[in-house]
Amino acid sequence: MEFEFFSATDTGRSRSNNEDSVAVEPNTGLVILADGMGGYNAGEVASSMATSQIVDGMERWLSQAAASASDGEVRRAMTLCVDAANRAIHDAANTDARQAGMGTTLVMGVFRASRLLLGHVGDSRAYRLRDGTLRQITRDHSLLQEQIDAGLISPEQAASAANKNLVTRAVGVEPEVQLELHGHDLVSGDIYMFCSDGLTDMVSDAEMEKMMRSAESLGSCATALVEAANEAGGKDNISVILVRARAAETARPWWQFRR
Repeated sequence: MEFEFFSATDTGRSRSNNEDSVAVEPNTGLVILADGMGGYNAGEVASSMATSQIVDGMERWLSQAAASASDGEVRRAMTLCVDAANRAIHDAANTDARQAGMGTTLVMGVFRASRLLLGHVGDSRAYRLRDGTLRQITRDHSLLQEQIDAGLISPEQAASAANKNLVTRAVGVEPEVQLELHGHDLVSGDIYMFCSDGLTDMVSDAEMEKMMRSAESLGSCATALVEAANEAGGKDNISVILVRARAAETARPWWQFRR
């Protein structure tokens, strides 16, 4: 597969600072999106620490080992890098009172030749558009999702619930964190979207699917998604990473170029 990447982040209409952080590394197929939380500017600190530390560790490892590494080895590297970021954020929160309690959600992916290895913590999400149909491929670590799973409320009721932003898992809040990991086979034409809840709280899945199907490019798609979230109120920071997978063109034999 060959991959096309595009990312966008916006403060939104209600916040004065952006606590989201995104990183895209096309050379190694690594993408990371973090949505920080905490008082003062602590959320900004936590999300930035998460992306920078994970990029440092994963980029170095992927550059050296990715070509021959198994999926299991890549997953192990993802887990170790997130663990290291979790410890750093947790330690910083406990040594500076202004950053007490800070943490961040996280969704990250490593795009390989034919597979996406996906990891997430919290309620930042990943979606896949395939054959015109948009599907959420992560499951929120949130109180609201637990209530849906238990049958206490319906997905329709969840859309207007007051506690939709209460996560049950975040990077940096506890001494240890569990990164949920799974793999997905890639199909040529797939578009993967990584996003913060500043988008998904404002724009329905059906509306996102319509915009993604009709967009002429990844850039115009990201712009449309951010604008839609802002037009709906822009109550939080809005971040999007889009990745399109395409089958690599097979090199033609030399004799086919002869006249």
